[in-house]
Amino acid sequence: MAHVSDLIATDIGQYLKAHEHKSLLRFITCGSVDDGKSTLIGRLLYESKMLFEDQLAAVEADSKKFGTQGDAIDFALLVDGLAAEREQGITIDVAYRFFSTDKRKFIVADTPGHEQYTRNMVTGASTADVAILMVDARKGILTQTRRHSYLTSLIGIRHTVVAINKMDLVDYSEKTYRRIVEDFEAFARQIGLSDVTFIPLSAFKGDNIIEPSDRMPWFHGTTLMGYLETVEIDEARQQKTPFRMPVQWVNRPHLDFRGFAGTIAGGMVKVGDRIRVQPSGKESTVERIVTFDGDLQQAVAGQSITLTLTDEIDISRGDILSQAQAPAGVADQFETTIVWMHEEPLFPGRPYLLKIGTKTVTATVTEIKYQVNVNTMEHIAAKKLDLNAIGVCNVNLDRAVAFDPYAEDRDTGGFILIDRLSNNTVGAGLLHFALRRSQNIHLQHVDVHKAARSEQKAQKPCVLWFTGLSGAGKSTIANLVEKKLFAMGRHTYLLDGDNVRHGLNKDLGFTEEDRVENIRRVGEVARLMVDAGLIVLTAFISPFRAERQLARSLVAEGEFIEVFVDTPLAVAEERDVKGLYKKARRGDLKNFTGIDSPYERPQNAEVVLPASTISSEEAAERVIELLRERGIV
Repeated sequence: MAHVSDLIATDIGQYLKAHEHKSLLRFITCGSVDDGKSTLIGRLLYESKMLFEDQLAAVEADSKKFGTQGDAIDFALLVDGLAAEREQGITIDVAYRFFSTDKRKFIVADTPGHEQYTRNMVTGASTADVAILMVDARKGILTQTRRHSYLTSLIGIRHTVVAINKMDLVDYSEKTYRRIVEDFEAFARQIGLSDVTFIPLSAFKGDNIIEPSDRMPWFHGTTLMGYLETVEIDEARQQKTPFRMPVQWVNRPHLDFRGFAGTIAGGMVKVGDRIRVQPSGKESTVERIVTFDGDLQQAVAGQSITLTLTDEIDISRGDILSQAQAPAGVADQFETTIVWMHEEPLFPGRPYLLKIGTKTVTATVTEIKYQVNVNTMEHIAAKKLDLNAIGVCNVNLDRAVAFDPYAEDRDTGGFILIDRLSNNTVGAGLLHFALRRSQNIHLQHVDVHKAARSEQKAQKPCVLWFTGLSGAGKSTIANLVEKKLFAMGRHTYLLDGDNVRHGLNKDLGFTEEDRVENIRRVGEVARLMVDAGLIVLTAFISPFRAERQLARSLVAEGEFIEVFVDTPLAVAEERDVKGLYKKARRGDLKNFTGIDSPYERPQNAEVVLPASTISSEEAAERVIELLRERGIV
């Protein structure tokens, strides 16, 4: 292989020990398409002698088959491993490579340049200390250059190298280099990038990669490898911050040991230190710092440890152990920046799972304050976030979490959003600060509570959520069910889709985002009515599973009964009591469910009513029978 040290031949044990204690730098290459990101990484691997002979032979053979450099080695093929990448000569997915020198170890992420793969670039950048922003000397600063520069600034990468590549194709012109430097410096000031280093180079020819280039005598700065070997890494900075450790699991191997395991996200901890458990706020003292190799007197950021405490206090996975004198914040409402990473848009009001550190909670985006146009830095109004969009949003959680602003700690201030149904990661976000209203608004204790109201009415409160296509028969069946309950002396209220839009939701249209908000509001009203001890019936198309799940999550287990009025589209359209299907077919009515807007059938409804084969009376009786079985009536 080729990273060769004299110690390998003379003292392999000393070599391995030295290698083990080298610092580790994580960096990414990013920029526009064809700027030479993959070629640069391939050149670094080649020059640092981190290739086996068979790898070198393979890339030489592949260069003849797939290469774009004539008879020369195409170093990009060392990184572009997907067949589609080699066919198109582009990077699609994030490729990670490891290499080392005598001074440092490196993990580099080669990220895609195409706008459609921006989410992949964000993934690669999330753990990086340095961003190498590639610029083609012939093209200068492009739109995607600005996009990636803004993203690296947003994600909090502290060090940026602007690698002005392909200098060999502009005759190593100093004038070209100076022009690009001036253009980028103006943009960097606009987005707040401060630590920027410019290096002119040729990844293909090797100029200024390892050794200073004789072909650019006018440049007196560092080489790329010289920079990477000496730049400060985040580990050193993290050790200067207050102690933070998200609890990953509670270690209880036997009755006499109870420890709390995790990786230190910031600062250091010593035996005898006073720590605070958050969000509960309870305090204790560190008794032991336990590791696989034995107890330690102190541990620092990046180390995986188990802490035992002098007091028996309740600590669970997802809690954060903080320095008692400088604890993390605790809140359940935040201003955030969200990078949306899924084809399905983000809508305010739609519930997601939010994972911050080791804790997972339910989150709802309550407001999109604005979307950032990353090409112009303009703030624009938005009702939703589409794939790769970046927006500043207010987020509400179902419980308080411990956090630090992302600018202070990426581990305790960064989060991901997860789709509740598919379990896919759909967004990444950064916490800015807790909203003041989350500190000022508290639940007010009341003496007359839900249980008392229910007992007074001699019934169990619940939500009967009727869903189905327009014309399926939801309102007819729900009305019959309420009449039967009323005749039985039960206390009910029917929230009908059309009636609600005359008052509470008259400001909402029928776009997807307005329909999401429509159901969110109805769910909140239904929750209040359940709290009042009522049996609430709702008759809404409610086409999206996510919104029906949100409504379900607002009430207690067993208090939500989904009633799917299963009427085929052809039957519902034939009925067309309101003439809506005819309008939709003519194109006069946009976003109509079943025609040009989807209906997501329930997957686990408590009641399924085949309304095209049974009467409305029989359907209503089936619902009443279920309520009897559950002891609600």
